[in-house]
Amino acid sequence: MIPALLAACAGTPVDDAAATTEADAQASAEVGASATDQAALDSAIAGSWRDPKNVQRDQHRHPRETLAFFGVAPGQTVIEITPGGGWYAEILAPYLKDGRYVAAVWDDAIPGQPKYRYDLNKTLRAKFARNAAVYGAPEVRVFDPKAPSFGPAASADTVLTFRNAHNWVADGTAEAYFKAYFDVLKPGGTLGVVDHRAKPGTDLATMKKSGYLTEALVIDLAQGAGFTLDAKSEVNANPRDTADHPNGVWTLPPNNRHDAADAAKYQAIGESDRMTLRFKKPG
Repeated sequence: MIPALLAACAGTPVDDAAATTEADAQASAEVGASATDQAALDSAIAGSWRDPKNVQRDQHRHPRETLAFFGVAPGQTVIEITPGGGWYAEILAPYLKDGRYVAAVWDDAIPGQPKYRYDLNKTLRAKFARNAAVYGAPEVRVFDPKAPSFGPAASADTVLTFRNAHNWVADGTAEAYFKAYFDVLKPGGTLGVVDHRAKPGTDLATMKKSGYLTEALVIDLAQGAGFTLDAKSEVNANPRDTADHPNGVWTLPPNNRHDAADAAKYQAIGESDRMTLRFKKPG
């Protein structure tokens, strides 16, 4: 299915009228957001419980602007897809204590997965257990990575996926994931996607190898599942990133898969150039 999607993306440019400018998108996301909500988000981002190494990456990941753009607010049911060790969970779980934060993780009971998946799930659960006063009672919800389902139909206000879509494309399961996002969201619900951005026209093989995806491919995947593109933002853009590194996106921080002699070069670039896309489920 992916090659067909890629061909369609290459032949049909994205209609810029379907997306707002960054400024308009930011404003539209924050309409109706109260000063109390913004203060609560700022408090979560400034929380003393956050790992200092995670805080150092705020300059690259822009959590305040990103979550505001996606319209995340207290009282919502928000599902974060494969949150890893909990970079965003450290912010989202406290911020959503009056709502419901769900961490969707690979099912630990399924054997034969890469070891890092089990390790990340263990780390995340331990993080929540150590500080229940801060995190409340977030739900860790498991799913089958080969047949993803993220909960009851039409049960979530927002689904968030940060730097995951390139994995689904590489595994050949991207359509199934986007369909599962669509199914779990309420009508009118939001899908927020952040991922490494390839140059327009990049071929599928290069995307799979490099970890960078074209915006056109991600948009086509989402629209193929039934979503409409609501807005784009450049809040996570990095014009210094050429997206053509010898070890793909993993050459850059935070993975730093490069020769020691090249450390200064890649630190100067920083983390990857990233697309930030907001989709809506019709209704």
